[in-house]
Amino acid sequence: MIGDTRRILLLPHIKVQNANALSSPFTIGFPAMTAWLGAAHALQRKVNEGGFQKVAFNSVAVVSHDVDLQTKIGQGDFVQSIVVPKRPPSTKKELTDFNAGSAPSFIEEVRCHLDISLLIEYGGIDKDDEEMFMEQIALHLNASMKLAGGDIISFQKPALYRIEEGNDVDLRSLTRKLMPGYAVIERRELMIEGMEQGRDAIDAMLDYLAIHHSSEKDDEENVTWTSHRKSPGWIVPIATGFHGLTELGQAINQRDPETPHRFAESVVTLGEFRMPHSINSLDEILWHYHVDIEKNLYLCQQNNH
Repeated sequence: MIGDTRRILLLPHIKVQNANALSSPFTIGFPAMTAWLGAAHALQRKVNEGGFQKVAFNSVAVVSHDVDLQTKIGQGDFVQSIVVPKRPPSTKKELTDFNAGSAPSFIEEVRCHLDISLLIEYGGIDKDDEEMFMEQIALHLNASMKLAGGDIISFQKPALYRIEEGNDVDLRSLTRKLMPGYAVIERRELMIEGMEQGRDAIDAMLDYLAIHHSSEKDDEENVTWTSHRKSPGWIVPIATGFHGLTELGQAINQRDPETPHRFAESVVTLGEFRMPHSINSLDEILWHYHVDIEKNLYLCQQNNH
């Protein structure tokens, strides 16, 4: 059955350099979902300030085409090390300290280079204004805007799509533009399943991330090794929001004195990278903000949750 028409803004193949790969205090890899929804929110605010006050970006999908995590592995090493860029000494004192073997301290940062596409479901714009709207989108992406803390190096021409719910032709015309690539989807149900079996959150997560190796020996003493995970698919840990730890209030030197402050910790769950050609509905890959005041949760969750 054909349903409502949904408006989608496609930002294809955005190449980002030095994005933040430290997605939570204990996960390194693809940037957190909060980074992508935050980038879409920042882009909406720029568009609103540019004269399109009614434009609203309602939900976002992220498709990864390539990720280059900035790590290295030395000869004979078994673990990878973070590549930490350091600037050269910029003052006479720093140069003196450097020559004396006392280099200034630095903060470790985990970076990655990305090639990603964003799908943004939007509303609040007339068809007559679409050309000017697209010009503003390209202008802001070309300017000083960042994605996940990284610099935008290049991007392909943005495009607008109208997708009728239930119209497979419309959906396939869009997903073909996203291939080859992997959309980020949430697999929270795997965490729930593991915790319902008595495991704590960390054990439930590791149970689905662990690779189990086994061997079989045939009648001729030939050994065959196989490897598998508990669940099929490219399962990964993803950071999807924050959990408030303290009551709302004021803090010394907080960035915005008008907004209540609270300390929070990252919310990490399981996700999956899935090829877009396998989806049957946009809501399978779209994400939106969700706030649960009673549980002090500030989340990014999927539309089909």
